[in-house]
Amino acid sequence: MAVAQQSQSLMDSGKNYPIVLVHGLFGFDSLLGVDYFYRVPQVFTEQGRQVYVAEVSAAHNSELRGEQLRTQVALVRALTGADKVHLIGHSQGAQTSRYVASVEPQWVASVTSVGGVNWGSQFADVVRKEVPQGSFSEAFLAALAKGLAEFIDLLSGKSGSPEMPLEALAALTTQGTVAFNQKYPEGVPAAYCGQGDMLAANGVYYFSWSGSATFTNVFDPADAALGLFGLTFNEPNDGLVAACSSHLGQVIGTHYQLNHLDEVNQFIGIHHWFDTDPLTLYREQGLRLTNLGL
Repeated sequence: MAVAQQSQSLMDSGKNYPIVLVHGLFGFDSLLGVDYFYRVPQVFTEQGRQVYVAEVSAAHNSELRGEQLRTQVALVRALTGADKVHLIGHSQGAQTSRYVASVEPQWVASVTSVGGVNWGSQFADVVRKEVPQGSFSEAFLAALAKGLAEFIDLLSGKSGSPEMPLEALAALTTQGTVAFNQKYPEGVPAAYCGQGDMLAANGVYYFSWSGSATFTNVFDPADAALGLFGLTFNEPNDGLVAACSSHLGQVIGTHYQLNHLDEVNQFIGIHHWFDTDPLTLYREQGLRLTNLGL
């Protein structure tokens, strides 16, 4: 687990809870000196919060990743003396965070989903449909994806993380997500594209936001791929997740001109010139949590 800032234990464990940032599929904490959540930790440290960046498997199902995160949340609580933490998860990191909040709600003050796969991804559905189970092509692509995940682990300094890309793919399909939501329903809207409960029955606050654009900046190297992936959708999306699919708890907004990587301020802060700076959304969320006494 990477530590963005190590300061004295919280004077009041009921306020200013630490932030734990949770990456998505093929994610990392820091890779060759570049953070996955690029400059996001600094937003929260400037607000006086301690920030930690979780290290979970780059490619596996959300429950196994959730168990890894659960262990790290326990460590953060021990290090800081805080009763609870705030979890902010991007993409599959939203499911990972939701798992911990569901099984250990007494440890979690809030879950914020950023471009989260909360109702499945049509892109994952297409991949799963077009690559027959048990086929040579599935085995070949799974081996490539596993190699990529292990290479990311190597470059980011992780070791020994189990990587099973087919498990990750299954978790991110609509079918897999529906099954996940049945087991961990907190914050999930009653209907697709709806609003969920900001404060769920388990005592945890839930929030979400996402982008709904694929091409955002001519200098963004991810735009071409995300634009292509976005063609698999029949509704507004960020290239990998539909805007409506990202809904969880209080939906802060899905209209932002951000693609899936812009949502974590990648690549190195390149985003739409005339729309919301992604760091602004994190800064506002920190203030929102502070105003709630969290």
